[in-house]
Amino acid sequence: MRAFVLGLLSLAALAVATPVQAGGYCGAAGYGCCPTSCCQPTACYTACKVERETCYRTINEIVYDTEQVTAFKTEYETVWDEKQITCNKTLVETAYREQTYTVNRQVTETCSREERYTVCKPIYETCEREVCYNVCRPVWEESVRECRRTVSKPVYEDSFRECRRTVMRPCVETINREVCHTVMRPVTRCSTVPQVCGQWVQKSCCVPCLPCLSCNACGPCGPMLGWKQNQMNVNYAVWQPMVIQRQVSYTTYEPQVVRQNCPQQICRYVPETVVDRIPVRTCRWIHEDVVDRIPTRTCRYVNETLTKKVPYQTCRMVSEEHVRSVPYSACRTVQEQRTCQVPYQVCKQVPYTVTQRVARCVPKQVPVTYNRCVARCVPKQVAYEVCRLVPVTVCNPAPMGGSCSSCGVNAPSANQGLPQGHEVQKPIQPEPAEEPVPAKDKESVPTTEPPTASDINA
Repeated sequence: MRAFVLGLLSLAALAVATPVQAGGYCGAAGYGCCPTSCCQPTACYTACKVERETCYRTINEIVYDTEQVTAFKTEYETVWDEKQITCNKTLVETAYREQTYTVNRQVTETCSREERYTVCKPIYETCEREVCYNVCRPVWEESVRECRRTVSKPVYEDSFRECRRTVMRPCVETINREVCHTVMRPVTRCSTVPQVCGQWVQKSCCVPCLPCLSCNACGPCGPMLGWKQNQMNVNYAVWQPMVIQRQVSYTTYEPQVVRQNCPQQICRYVPETVVDRIPVRTCRWIHEDVVDRIPTRTCRYVNETLTKKVPYQTCRMVSEEHVRSVPYSACRTVQEQRTCQVPYQVCKQVPYTVTQRVARCVPKQVPVTYNRCVARCVPKQVAYEVCRLVPVTVCNPAPMGGSCSSCGVNAPSANQGLPQGHEVQKPIQPEPAEEPVPAKDKESVPTTEPPTASDINA
């Protein structure tokens, strides 16, 4: 289907380009010198005709309706409770841990290379000979000896001794003493105080009020209507002050000295001799003789002659060829693991109890009214246009009712039309000068592009 549409488009493009090319070849500098009969096509050709059809489809449109809903919202009220809480206090202590780290150490290695040399090697032979020698052997003897010593032994005796001392004993006596003190006595006096008083006095006055319409019969031209000013008597009260003298009694306090006999106790100290019996403990030493038996061990040496075999070595030199390794130093880096003590802080939690107010949330249901949108689908008819290309054979019948030279179709008469799929080409008129098309008009010009698969599905 797609290849067929593309073929129709190419034929239409060739059909459109044919008159332009014919006009271009026949005219020298324009189309004005070309006769109309020269620009007409000489054979039938196939063109594409655009047919438009209006279709309708049903779509669902979402409409939102407002609905009032009552729900319950949970509100939390804070309630404070006193509670014993065990808290932890952080104590910082210093501890040490072992930390392993790696160090690079330069190690010098001794390598060797072979070198041949001749040496005289001694050969040792072991021989034995007998040797006599004297030794002292210890002989131990045990005995007991007496050791006399003098020991001092303490003997304690208890007794009493008198100790005299003088103490001051308190003696209390009561005497009468005259005491003077000042008291405040109330005294009542009278004084004259001016007092402001008064009374209300009634007075009257005339106050103008709104004018009224009245008839004046004694006017120069006869009775006349006019405005008359009115007055009204108003009574009002006025406060009249007056000062009078009034006796007022008042009380004052005057100081007065009062004498009074008060008993008083006097304490004096009297010396007194006191005898105390103090226990005394005396110590005296008694000498005694003590005999101790001490075990004794005595050593004496006895000479003995012993014989032993003593090995000795004899040496003789033998030449030998040796290969020796000559050392040389090579340096390499070796990683070692070392351990050091690193101090760090350790936090220890120490519990202690405090009284604290703890907040507790009490849930409470509160009704709340709100509006919500409820979606519903409403079907709706939407019009859309479907464009399709229909192949049409354009004929060129001869004028004056003749037939087409290629397909033999006669020219249409007044009461007879063309067969289906045929169309008579209109004579080509001279093309007017092209006028610039506005942007809005360009957008409104329909295109003759073939419909796509998405348009057909729509």
